Amino acid sequence: MTDGTTAVSWGTDRIDLFWTDFDGALIHRAWRDGTWDEPESLGGRLASPASATAWSTDQLQVFAVFADGELWNRFWDGTSWHPWESLGGELDPTSTPAASSWGADRIDVWARGRDGLTWHRFWDGTQWVPWEQLAR
Repeated sequence: MTDGTTAVSWGTDRIDLFWTDFDGALIHRAWRDGTWDEPESLGGRLASPASATAWSTDQLQVFAVFADGELWNRFWDGTSWHPWESLGGELDPTSTPAASSWGADRIDVWARGRDGLTWHRFWDGTQWVPWEQLAR
């Protein structure tokens, strides 16, 4: 079981909360218009706690490292959640990735590799740019 909770907001009176349940699945719950929605399972078999970011109104991305050492993500497009997708990597499944966005269609994610180094990958608006090593 992984410990950890992460939250993100893409607008006024909106919070999206994520945590991992007892069997490793990602759980999501949203606060909107003054009330909490019922929790929903987004599935997966997370080895790490999740990290989330919003890159625009009603646009969310959530990341986690699975036991295979790859970074996996799901995203909300304003209508529905898309299936889990692997972004590859040789990552430490016990460490928590970090995610951020500084504008529409720009998403950055960092994670610790199995080699102990920090690795970075980003969405440039059209594609995921390959992993780059950032720090020793």
